[in-house]
Amino acid sequence: MIYADNAATTKMSSLAIDTMVKYMNECYGNPSSLYEVGQRAKDVLEEARGRVAQCLGASIKEIYFTSGGSEADNQAIISAARLGLKKGKKHIVSTAFEHHAVLHTLEKLKKEGFEITLLDVHSDGLVRTDEVAAAIREDTALVTVMYANNEIGTIQPIREIGAVCRQKGVLFHTDAVQAAGHIHINVIDDNIDMLSLSAHKFHGPKGVGVLYAGKGIYLENIINGGAQERGKRAGTENVPGIASAAAALEEACRNIDEYQSRLTPLRDRLIDGLDKIEYSQLNGDRINRLASNVNFCFEGIEGESLLLLLDDKGICASSGSACTSGSLDPSHVLLAIGRPHEVAHGSLRISLGEEATTEDVDYIIKSVTEVVTYLRNMSPFWKDLEAGRRPHLFAK
Repeated sequence: MIYADNAATTKMSSLAIDTMVKYMNECYGNPSSLYEVGQRAKDVLEEARGRVAQCLGASIKEIYFTSGGSEADNQAIISAARLGLKKGKKHIVSTAFEHHAVLHTLEKLKKEGFEITLLDVHSDGLVRTDEVAAAIREDTALVTVMYANNEIGTIQPIREIGAVCRQKGVLFHTDAVQAAGHIHINVIDDNIDMLSLSAHKFHGPKGVGVLYAGKGIYLENIINGGAQERGKRAGTENVPGIASAAAALEEACRNIDEYQSRLTPLRDRLIDGLDKIEYSQLNGDRINRLASNVNFCFEGIEGESLLLLLDDKGICASSGSACTSGSLDPSHVLLAIGRPHEVAHGSLRISLGEEATTEDVDYIIKSVTEVVTYLRNMSPFWKDLEAGRRPHLFAK
């Protein structure tokens, strides 16, 4: 089997598993308890907090543990909105291709009277800094732009966007779920006020996330009922999971340069191979993208059929975000970069892992080519395209 859906989730590393098991056995106390067993758990919790902070260039008091990236996104955006509201600011700037954890939170705030500006995304899948700057108003409370897109893998000019926000006195949040552990991140250098990440995207456990919130940013509670996380996130902390997440993030950050230098040539080889399939197109900029991510659209096929037949060949891939894999609607990300509905349905996201080989990539190219040909030969829609009864949307 070739697992090529690392953007959906990653396999836990041996270090992350060993760390989690160690603290499940040795550190089962409640970190809020005053006796020794509980205080040992608290020590492990705070050590993990410090390790995460160091990976991000933050201070220990700026790190809050959550259940994942979605909760961190929710808390960051709602907190910024409430802070803005106190100053009479009810405008938020974001983009049309954010993760649904961001978009649905913005929809909730819109119902509460906030005005939301969703910037268009260009065909290369990149946000323009000058367009962010132009969208900021006197009543803008927040700008939230993802660090790297979860479907097409494009990396945004976060440092430049953050600098614009800093200059204009507007809070800047970034969903870095796909970026953390894969790109060098420093919240100070990148001018980031708030950042969200999730451990299972860099070989840590599921169910553990992080919210970075800079000093002086008051967080609105999303979960109430206890004084954990300095009173900002109720619920007994998952100490073994948090320790495992910290270990996984440290390991991933140590290996970023090696990871990028190893995967980038494989990514480019995969792009070159899939680009030879007629009437196909890469989604997103070829260079400014994650080293692991390849996303293509193919005319005349349905993505679901493509995935099922690739699964038969032992390849695990996806057609977009795992959070919407049960939906029959075309990807909002692909629509945002201008892909028509007909081809947005026929997308394929391949996200390579560190263990990927040249042989794996060549097998994926061969298998995708065979499956696309097979599906097109069965498709009445494709026959219409080939007969000229419908126009092709991509160049041959």
